Amino acid sequence: MTSAISPDSTLSATARIYTFSPTAIDGTERSLAEFQGRIMLLVNTASHCGFTPQYAGLEALYQQYKDRGLVVLGFPCNQFGAQEPGTAAEISQFCQLNYGITFPMFARIDVNGPGAHPLYRYLTSTKAGLFGTEAIKWNFTKFLVDREGLVVGRFAPRATPAELAIEVEKLLAPIGSGIA
Repeated sequence: MTSAISPDSTLSATARIYTFSPTAIDGTERSLAEFQGRIMLLVNTASHCGFTPQYAGLEALYQQYKDRGLVVLGFPCNQFGAQEPGTAAEISQFCQLNYGITFPMFARIDVNGPGAHPLYRYLTSTKAGLFGTEAIKWNFTKFLVDREGLVVGRFAPRATPAELAIEVEKLLAPIGSGIA
């Protein structure tokens, strides 16, 4: 994993993440304010990548914790080896047919460079990766956001959804539960 949760990580008093409204895979604008009060796991995804089987783990994680407040948000990206070349309809169909994805998916975006989506510019500037770099290195980089909208973790593509379960549990645990 690139970074674990830092309990002392803070942003400004206002949780800026809720100001973003990315386009959903069906073409509608979807405000992240809809997920306020929930734990969010944001992932840049791709359908033709060695990490693509992580879709199954992401869906399992979502199913396991959605009723307790977790939402997984998928953001297809074609910037790494052109591994997400399809249209929104093709991406949606692939996710549905191959992995039964039920968590929210968004329209394909760029996560790096001058055309990077503002949400990803925000995420990468808030939580640096390995050696302090901001740029996303590959598909299936994951950002964990707590119930207050603070970006508390950034995880490398090799970090599996199953490995993130303990980090999700920490955020879901009631105060005083002893889970740390």
